[in-house]
Amino acid sequence: MERIGRKLWHILSRIIVWCFNLVLKPFGRKLDDEQEKSLLQFFKFAFVGVSNTLVSYLLNVATLLLLGRLGILQDYDIYIANTVAFFLSVLWSFFWNNRYVFKADENAEKRVWWKTLIRTYLAYAFTGLILSNVISHVCVKILGINKFIAPIINLVISVPINFILNKFWAYRQKDKIITEEV
Repeated sequence: MERIGRKLWHILSRIIVWCFNLVLKPFGRKLDDEQEKSLLQFFKFAFVGVSNTLVSYLLNVATLLLLGRLGILQDYDIYIANTVAFFLSVLWSFFWNNRYVFKADENAEKRVWWKTLIRTYLAYAFTGLILSNVISHVCVKILGINKFIAPIINLVISVPINFILNKFWAYRQKDKIITEEV
């Protein structure tokens, strides 16, 4: 099954790179190897993000249904459901990003998983809780943009920021310090 997934990703990645090179062609440009690698990493991050959104929604609904079925905490159920969905979906995202998107570099210092997990939660908290509320406020209350359009603008801004925070901070590895024996 994993082999089929790799083959499908290879085909999809070639299509993605071809499309981007097609867009760049009129400008006399083409993606170099490093740009290609970063672009494909961003698309992997986006695929994890789509699955993360689905998982988050399902966890939210499941928590609401469970609390409703148990008949407890009805005044707080939406907050509990949001909290459960946030914590478990970020854990889901961490697992897949760590395994497929931001793979550990074996030539760098070993990544400490729990530090990376904490940074991942902080990155998602910043973009998913703080930044999204600021963007929503500016879009709806200041610019008068429809509240159903604001989340799309929010995604366009927050997803690349979240990618950068994860790539260069949460999953960053320091280069190994090479010591010479004399």
